[in-house]
Amino acid sequence: MGNTTLSKYEKLWEYIKNQNVQAFTLSYDEIEKIAGVHLDHSFLNYKKELLEFGWKVEKISMKNKSVSFEKTAL
Repeated sequence: MGNTTLSKYEKLWEYIKNQNVQAFTLSYDEIEKIAGVHLDHSFLNYKKELLEFGWKVEKISMKNKSVSFEKTAL
């Protein structure tokens, strides 16, 4: 990866990359604990970084305050 600066969500991406399932959901609180940063609107911009790890954001639920992730075919 040519990107030398670490994303503020780097810890979250590493956590997701290490999941041994096809898909799963995390609450906003769980994401904040794992990432060590507050989940904010910038997440919408950062989420594309996850593709480099073989995952994508499947759904963001404002109502349930959760984010669903799904493994992509590499």
